[in-house]
Amino acid sequence: MPRDRRTAPLPPTIRAPRFERRRLVSLAIVLFASGTIVCERSRHARPQGDDHARYHDRTFRVARVIDGDTLDIDIADGDKYVTRIRLLGVDAPETGHGRDGEMYFGTRASEFAEERLRGRTVHVVLPRERTRGKFGRLLAYVHLERGGPMFNETLIEEGLAYADLRFQHHYYRQFKAIETRARREGRGLWADVTIEKMPAWRRRFEKRTTATSE
Repeated sequence: MPRDRRTAPLPPTIRAPRFERRRLVSLAIVLFASGTIVCERSRHARPQGDDHARYHDRTFRVARVIDGDTLDIDIADGDKYVTRIRLLGVDAPETGHGRDGEMYFGTRASEFAEERLRGRTVHVVLPRERTRGKFGRLLAYVHLERGGPMFNETLIEEGLAYADLRFQHHYYRQFKAIETRARREGRGLWADVTIEKMPAWRRRFEKRTTATSE
């Protein structure tokens, strides 16, 4: 009779020790999270040269005004139909979308931007340095026409926004001087704003300035 051939049993599965399995799982989670963060940052990142080629010294129609210092222009940005601009060097009070909720003079600043910018064509100028800010928004100086008034400057001049003193930029000293004049003349929010009504960063700045002068 033919010899009974039995199938050889499969070798036992080699399993890593329990503590080693836990370490591998933890490592996989960390790598996955890191990859997600990198992808999210990459989605917002744009090469500076590319931004200059697409936006610098060009005119675009304003598609939407978000608030006093933020607007959309009608040119695609990656997977978005519009490009969101954050006006460089100014900080208009929030209208309720930010962490601090609606702030003093936020609605007035937003209405002013809506009146001046909605539906019109603006001239965009980018800084030589970093062109993207938080959330991937384009940082820019916006002029109402080529060679015309700069809207960033107008907001500060009318007392509708603070000169953003947290970051250096080309017009830093100019914007600071314009704010000093608006404050002295009591324009816009400077008529009766108090430290408690200011954004958190500005409250800290005012307190440091007061402490230094004493």
